Amino acid sequence: MKALDGILVIALEQAVAAPLCTVRLADAGARVIKIERAEGETARHYDYAAHGTCTYFAWLNRGKESAVLDLKQPDDLGLLRRMLTQADVLVQNLAPGAMDRLGLGADSLRRDYPQLISVAICGYGSDTTYAQMKAYDLLVQAESGICAVTGSPEEPAKVGAPVADVATGANAHAAILEALIARGRTGSGQHIEVSMFDGLADWMAVPFLHFEHRAHETARFGMSHATVYPYRPYDCADGTLIIAVQNNAQWQKLCVQALDRPDLARATEFASNADRVANRAALDAELVPLFAALNLQQAIARCEAAGIAWAQYRSVADLVRHPALRRTDVPLGEGLFASIPRPAGRDASFAAGPLPALGAQTDMIREEFG
Repeated sequence: MKALDGILVIALEQAVAAPLCTVRLADAGARVIKIERAEGETARHYDYAAHGTCTYFAWLNRGKESAVLDLKQPDDLGLLRRMLTQADVLVQNLAPGAMDRLGLGADSLRRDYPQLISVAICGYGSDTTYAQMKAYDLLVQAESGICAVTGSPEEPAKVGAPVADVATGANAHAAILEALIARGRTGSGQHIEVSMFDGLADWMAVPFLHFEHRAHETARFGMSHATVYPYRPYDCADGTLIIAVQNNAQWQKLCVQALDRPDLARATEFASNADRVANRAALDAELVPLFAALNLQQAIARCEAAGIAWAQYRSVADLVRHPALRRTDVPLGEGLFASIPRPAGRDASFAAGPLPALGAQTDMIREEFG
């Protein structure tokens, strides 16, 4: 038995944020019915790289059912309403105003389905002037300031993974679990709004507070940390090593044990993390040649002996072969599988559910819900 066995989730979803939320519910045993339009949701068609299946769809839709409905038609809208009378959770990330036009706005859902936990995933808060703005991952990264602190000193960059979508899906998933616990105590559902912008603004709390309290605008430092130092890559004779020194005790060990430079440990201009951040150029002038004189294995051995955290830069090709990577196979249909990274928190017994073919359960669902 899984934690969410018996929970019925209706998903009016597309792309990444909402599907990420509901796939976590499906992994935990919930029955997730994905409502799609006749041509299928957006993420079925971004690419066809995984044996003819879109990589995004393969990642985020395992274990769900698919029903094709046209909610502009009264009969199909009526079917959805009958489904909601039995549902525990509704997740939707439709365009702003779409649910209201269907007669399923927040107030109507609360009135007609008091047991229902309804989750509206949106770009920006409905009580803000941005409420009607279209919101996609890059757009929200740009608006939230994430791009302002990401990239090189010369040029901002987006994060390579869809962090606005992923943060939003994870936030929605957590909110649903909290609401299910609350409903178990009170018997009542609730309406929850989860904003993409709110999720990334929360992630920006440290640069936000630096600016609010010190009028200091966090700069971009590529792969170097903006506010903890030395926490960055250093080139060795035959490769690059990334080190992380997060406190003064680690700084002392790096200088004395790893690099045999006790004089640096005593230098007042590097005494605290704030000093090291303020004097990063002078510090790098000392550290860069020390690492350059070592080969990668020598540098790793020294960091290991001193208890200094380290990592190596990895490509996507390296990730595919990474010794720490744990995988699971997603059935794509017709005997095909996509091997994906196993979701965090799942052990080796985890078995991914199959991807639904477009509309595969439509007839069954029409019959079940009348």
